Amino acid sequence: MPAGDEAAAGEGLGYPRRIRALVLRSRVPNPPDDRWTGFVKGSPDRGRFPLEVGRGRRPLRSEDRRRRPIRAERENRELRVEPSLGRAELVTVVGAGLAGSEAAWQLAERGIPVLLFDMKPERLSPAHASEDLAELVCSNSLRANTLGNAVGLLKEEMRRLGSLVIRWADETAVPAGKALAVDRVHFSRRITQALEAHPNIEIRRERIASIPEARPVILATGPLTDPELAADLGRVLGEEHLYFYDAISPTLYADSIDEEIVFRASRYDTGVEGEGDYLNVPLSRAEYEGFVEALLEAETVPLHEFEKALYFEGCLPIEEMARRGRETLAFGPLKPVGLVDPRSGRRPHAVVQLRQEDHEGTLWNLVGCQTKLRVGEQKRIFRMLPGLQSAVFARFGSVHRNTYVNAPTQLDERLQLRTRPGVHLAGQMAGVEGYVESAALGYLAGVGVARESLGLSHEVPPPETAHGALLRHLQAANARYFQPMNVNYGLFPPLDPHEARSSAKPAHPGGRRKKLPKREKNERLAARALESLASYRARVCDPDSGRGFDAACAAVSGPAAFPSEGGSI
Repeated sequence: MPAGDEAAAGEGLGYPRRIRALVLRSRVPNPPDDRWTGFVKGSPDRGRFPLEVGRGRRPLRSEDRRRRPIRAERENRELRVEPSLGRAELVTVVGAGLAGSEAAWQLAERGIPVLLFDMKPERLSPAHASEDLAELVCSNSLRANTLGNAVGLLKEEMRRLGSLVIRWADETAVPAGKALAVDRVHFSRRITQALEAHPNIEIRRERIASIPEARPVILATGPLTDPELAADLGRVLGEEHLYFYDAISPTLYADSIDEEIVFRASRYDTGVEGEGDYLNVPLSRAEYEGFVEALLEAETVPLHEFEKALYFEGCLPIEEMARRGRETLAFGPLKPVGLVDPRSGRRPHAVVQLRQEDHEGTLWNLVGCQTKLRVGEQKRIFRMLPGLQSAVFARFGSVHRNTYVNAPTQLDERLQLRTRPGVHLAGQMAGVEGYVESAALGYLAGVGVARESLGLSHEVPPPETAHGALLRHLQAANARYFQPMNVNYGLFPPLDPHEARSSAKPAHPGGRRKKLPKREKNERLAARALESLASYRARVCDPDSGRGFDAACAAVSGPAAFPSEGGSI
């Protein structure tokens, strides 16, 4: 490539000058047609395909990839890093779910070459349906999106820290009231494209059956970890795995739902579009009791004899909740508060809600109805609900295992195995529950390993932040009763006694001021967290802070951080 063309190519990528050489060195020599060749990781043959000069990192469309593969020798696929960026050693990441994808991205953005393994499409688990990375296998909701809820705060922290997962969650969001729900297909595909296009990431579609010998390595294989890899990890830990089952709710086609009975509304009329973001199935007392009775009598998919049914409280199968009491569902996922049936003008005894799954509104998920019922029983029981008599199922509910370690005894503050230095865990394997929490641990693992690889000091997020609160829970929880945890404000250090009380004057002279209402208390915890996050963000490379930003972080804020909006989906 002529010198002028090389400079133009470097400029086209939009990278800072100091790492432009990194990008250029990660490419192979020009193919005969004078096109510039770059990585398109994740293809079944793991070949190389042409990229247009000056077009940035966006790969060609899939049909072009299939037409014009350019093979390369294995030694030419090695990623090389500019020496000025420090001691940048190759990092292996196993698993490209939310945690692994986030970890790989954070490493690569800091100039670290990454070898990212994922077993799809060589092997699909019972819960996976797509070949894309970062697939959402349960709900399409990332839960609350307001600071009054701890997971909303966690998402806001991740936005400010440059999270890949939250960036594309925001970009592919569908209406869901005060929650952040995504079009699951577009969400996963966008993240896959971003990872495939990054010059510092090579994706290998291979199953990993044991912990790689290479160090450092990040294991982020999630709740559906390959049995052989899980067994190898168990041998390393020297103790039995803890595990339970996450359950998936059924998804219905919109045109099979009776709109004369099912009404659209959000609780307390909080929908973004005015008419409400959820579909609601109203139940009278008799209809509710009949539904519960059917759940109690239904046949479920049996468990293997050697398996225990240890369920996470936040994702209990609906039939398990029904067994806890006949009114449990009416005070849980089927609670009717804030909803009025327009046919009667009254609040129903119970309500089954459906949440939109895709941008077009053709798929709707039964909220809180995760189940391990047999397929035939799902058809029979859910079609008992008013308005769902003719329901057509796009996806039936199912159950899958979740594998995780006892974090307080096995992991240090770097998310590193105490018995195997250099082996880090991220995501649900490390002992958190939920999409957002998993991605957050992927961020922490990726940033932590990157800083260690470059000889920089380890930075722990303040415990006042959502990231820090999660990490503190993994370190300080009671190991005897440890189970995965969603982020919640109960994990945060309490407010100062003065801050924890209302500013209003006491009702009587000399009396104490009242405690803050829960909502106001949470808002103050969130404000404190974001204030604490600012200093952590500066230390882990905020280019605008003027503090702690060095060569190791030069790639964090490049303008070409994401593929263009015009890329193929």
